[in-house]
Amino acid sequence: MDEERRSRIVMPEPQPDDRLDQALRPRSLVDLIGQDRVKENLSILIAAARQRGDPLDHVLFYGPPGLGKTTLAHVLANEMAVNIKVTSGPAIERAGDLAAILTNLRAGDILFIDEVHRLGRAVEEILYPAMEDFALDIIIGKGPSARSIRLKLPHFSVIGATTRLALLTAPLRARFGAVYHLDFYEFEAMCQIVTRATRVLGVKADAEGVDEIARRGRGTPRVALRLLRRVRDYAQVRADGIINRVVAKEALDLLNVDPLGLDEMDRRVLLTVIEKYRGGPVGLNTIAASISEEPDTIMDVVEPYLLQLGFLERTSQGRTATRLAYEHLGLTYVENGQPRLL
Repeated sequence: MDEERRSRIVMPEPQPDDRLDQALRPRSLVDLIGQDRVKENLSILIAAARQRGDPLDHVLFYGPPGLGKTTLAHVLANEMAVNIKVTSGPAIERAGDLAAILTNLRAGDILFIDEVHRLGRAVEEILYPAMEDFALDIIIGKGPSARSIRLKLPHFSVIGATTRLALLTAPLRARFGAVYHLDFYEFEAMCQIVTRATRVLGVKADAEGVDEIARRGRGTPRVALRLLRRVRDYAQVRADGIINRVVAKEALDLLNVDPLGLDEMDRRVLLTVIEKYRGGPVGLNTIAASISEEPDTIMDVVEPYLLQLGFLERTSQGRTATRLAYEHLGLTYVENGQPRLL
């Protein structure tokens, strides 16, 4: 199943060929497209920090993968003209690993921790005083002779990113002074992102071709840019290198990505709920077992976009397919599918 997950063209999580997207990433707030409310709040945060001559407050970004949390961290570093150290929760296995990173930071530097919800408890205990008091508490020795010493750290900023805000411990969440939610991008913003990418990559595409790619990009820039690269390949081989609506549609249909950006796994989830469980409600673990997939994969990768489209409803009794899902799949909607529990 891991191999199948990696092969999904609409997977919002990073894939090896996404390294080409580095050149497409905006480097300043002015270049950033979409997320207007977050962008406005960040501009105020940056301006205030500059005027006071202070480092940025600790910032937490949360939302589905592929929406630009890492990009925003680099934008903040560029705007503040400071260095950024990038790491992730799973990479910091021991408290000593975090201590080594913290002692190498300079005043004003940014420490970006991706998947911050996956930090271990011992590591978090080191991070608390570092974020709050800019100090590092170290225990020297063992047993009765053990003693604690406190090392002063330069004032720095922590930027955390997570796709699972609920898994973040309350003490850690409370230490972030600014918390921002990133939502799926509007269609207009997606069109602008794809248009900008065609200019940077030197791809010939008309407005209708760009619209088709943006529409199937699931409101996620990372997915849209990946689709653009695949459509570019198709156009180069079969259409003289020019992307129009017909070429984009042919290429994306060949990739099994439908007009709303759903792929085979999305459709399997919907069809499982509708055909095997009469539209639901059905539990997440039951759906996962029915399609031989991990529950976390469905909850983190598949569900957010289906919920955004209004194809699924999440209730206390389980997941339910909506009328929109039936219509999209060309099925007859059953008003009262499976009896609800009272």
